[in-house]
Amino acid sequence: MKNAVLKFLRDERGATAIEYGLIVGLIAGLIVATVTAIGVKIEAMFKGLCTAIGATAC
Repeated sequence: MKNAVLKFLRDERGATAIEYGLIVGLIAGLIVATVTAIGVKIEAMFKGLCTAIGATAC
């Protein structure tokens, strides 16, 4: 039983998959944050453009 527990603790096969999962999650979070920030700036730009041309349909 002791050998089985030690073998389980030394096994690192799943560690790589977990690391890749964490990296993918981090990248996805950065993409969401970037797109959100850019979206807010683009929205402000279009609102300013609508105000400048006096469009009521905006």
